[in-house]
Amino acid sequence: MRRLLSLLALLALSSAALAGCSKSGAQNAGSSDELRVALNINPTQLNPILPQNSNENFADGLIFSLLVTQDQFHHQVADLASFVPTLQNGGISKDGLTITYHLRQGVKWHDGVPFTSKDVKFTWQAILNTSNNVVSRRGYDQVATMDTPDDYTVVMHMKRMFAPAIDTIFGESDTTLRILPAHLLAKYPNLNQVPFNAAPVGTGPYEFVRWLRSDRIILRANPAYFRGMPSLKHLTLLIIPDDNTTEAQLRSHEADLAIEIPSPVYRDVAEAPGVVRQLADAPAYTSIQFNTKRPPLDDVRVRRALVLGMDRASIVRDDTYGTGRLAVGDLSPFYWAFDESLSTAPYSLAQAKALLDSAGWHPGPDGVRVRNGTRLSLLLVYGNGSQVVRTITAQVQQMYRPLGVEIQLKGFDYATLYAAAQNGGILNAGKFDLTMYSWISGSDPDDSSQWTCAAIPPAGNNVARYCSAEMDAAQRLALSTVDRSVRKSAYARIQSLLLRDAPAAFIYYQGLRYAHVAGLQHFTPNGISEGWNAQEWTR
Repeated sequence: MRRLLSLLALLALSSAALAGCSKSGAQNAGSSDELRVALNINPTQLNPILPQNSNENFADGLIFSLLVTQDQFHHQVADLASFVPTLQNGGISKDGLTITYHLRQGVKWHDGVPFTSKDVKFTWQAILNTSNNVVSRRGYDQVATMDTPDDYTVVMHMKRMFAPAIDTIFGESDTTLRILPAHLLAKYPNLNQVPFNAAPVGTGPYEFVRWLRSDRIILRANPAYFRGMPSLKHLTLLIIPDDNTTEAQLRSHEADLAIEIPSPVYRDVAEAPGVVRQLADAPAYTSIQFNTKRPPLDDVRVRRALVLGMDRASIVRDDTYGTGRLAVGDLSPFYWAFDESLSTAPYSLAQAKALLDSAGWHPGPDGVRVRNGTRLSLLLVYGNGSQVVRTITAQVQQMYRPLGVEIQLKGFDYATLYAAAQNGGILNAGKFDLTMYSWISGSDPDDSSQWTCAAIPPAGNNVARYCSAEMDAAQRLALSTVDRSVRKSAYARIQSLLLRDAPAAFIYYQGLRYAHVAGLQHFTPNGISEGWNAQEWTR
């Protein structure tokens, strides 16, 4: 999912689309026709409609394709579609209820079978199949019917106007889902445990070779790739969930590229010989999310107290090394919908204490607040492997002590933390009070998969389990028109509701950080996914 955020350790804001620095003349250790990429999350599977995090999405993007992708300037680019449907070219009907895709001809799956419209329809049906552990069906569930009048035409009939349809449905949305081969998978009642998930066949620039679990995934260039054979003949995805190891392998040139690295690694490799840092502007944020369905966090006064009692500005200052921007809500300046007029309440321990007092939580003998014999003790969960995540969660724990809130910290491997609700994932199954949570959104500001009642897991990405009729109404308005002035107003309302109802403490907006060998060329991430032009990468 796209993105599914990353759901990764903290990243930093960039004021430009891309920036690089810290070069030196050291020689690359790897060969010129291969690239070794460090992933900071251990993937659990490689089915492109079942991604649980941004690293799985990255790997999926090398193997599979979309209908429409985005370039580094955030312009739509036809992928498996022969051109991007618009009102002007007739691909979108005037009422927005019919979308027609004309597909590229001559595209083949990695096993040589032709790609056709049947694959698009099959994948849509698989996404809607509730037996499949799809994290979010947002957008796909807005398609009433899908016609395939011939092998190279797909006609989507929408239930209603859905403004971000082109960016969302097999596009660079915040939960990016890519197209599957019907000829290999149509026989299965569900796709959760099929052999394909560990040995995928796609249409993308790289073919799967083998997977050494918890160590590496080996890919080779697809000689028949429809956008041109990749320049790099071999890609090895190194699974390195520890930040210190990632940094060491960048310095030794055992890793040629590290994606979505945390701020300490980005800082520390600034002067590493032969290493270039790169920052991509992104629609991403980092937060502490509250489980609004678990007492006492079902009380908005408690949630507001936790927002006011967290010195978020100091976290941004101390942990992003001057590169982060204090967040207001979830929509960052990446978007045209960003509202500069909104501001968040500053840190105030006094106001936070007053709110907890009003909610009936009063200091006990040891300073921890108590109500009706219950201590105000909360579980904060996070992903193991990142030092910056451990640092921030420890800071939050310290900040809440004078407030009278006891925080228990518990780390999980990313596979467990982000697993589907059906598989007992900590976040998606709601087994937490607070969580350290980073998110990479999509190319459109649509955030309905995070904040609507219908998007509570297992139906979406609303891990905070926030449900508000006012929010749902604002989201419906934002999605019901292509008029940007109306949508911008709706998103301003959405952000104000997030401030009022406090399902999360938004800490900072962030870009995506990378580090790679000095010779890597044409690596131009679009802020949502890295591999949109992987066939162009060279060394």
